[in-house]
Amino acid sequence: MSSAAAGPQARNSILGSLKDVLAAAGRDNTVPGAAIAPLAASVPPLPDMAAQVAEALAAANEPMAPAVSPSAADAAREVKGAPKPLDHALAEADRPPTTRVFRSPSREASMPDASARTSLVRGKQQVKRGGFEADPVVGWLVVVGGPGIGQYRPIFEGNNTVGRSAQNRIAIDFGDDAISGEEQAYIRYDSSDRSFLFVPNLAKMNVVSLNDKRPTAAVELQAMDVITMGRTQLVFVPFCGADFDWSALADG
Repeated sequence: MSSAAAGPQARNSILGSLKDVLAAAGRDNTVPGAAIAPLAASVPPLPDMAAQVAEALAAANEPMAPAVSPSAADAAREVKGAPKPLDHALAEADRPPTTRVFRSPSREASMPDASARTSLVRGKQQVKRGGFEADPVVGWLVVVGGPGIGQYRPIFEGNNTVGRSAQNRIAIDFGDDAISGEEQAYIRYDSSDRSFLFVPNLAKMNVVSLNDKRPTAAVELQAMDVITMGRTQLVFVPFCGADFDWSALADG
């Protein structure tokens, strides 16, 4: 009897415990649903793309408001307040210069003053002639061969000594030591008859020639005559002569 009574009680206790477990499971199943509801409420709804596209199209089709032009009074006020071109130019002219010019003292000293500036000459002017400050040139000897080729020496009025040293009136000092140092020859210009004479110095050992001839007396020079001294050839170029003489200017 005792075993039979123990069996139903144990079965009832097991069933009761099972009911409690199922009841608890039923209560646990309601928890996830309660937690999901507030989570879904916190998520913002997705935007309506169709509504946004419709709003953009409507805004694009709206006509633009016309630009408002200023009134005549506003335009007059703006023109009156703006500076005139001439006034602007005068204002720029009144401004001080932005650059400065500096000149060195040497440049200022070299610049001529107002009294030394070149004056404009109109019409025929009278040329003033005075006395000669140096011996006037009446011709030239031009070196065409030997040392100093291309150089020249002036011939003066009166008697001219020709030699290598500087004491000669016509110094042929270009390095030809075959020319005598003093008075190897003479060239004379006489303004009275406007003639040139070449006179060799026969006292010298070095021989001179005129147009490949060796004169022993005075010979009248002609334009482009060639004088040979040592290893140097000189061409005679007259300036004065039958067409011109310095005395003609003094007479005028």
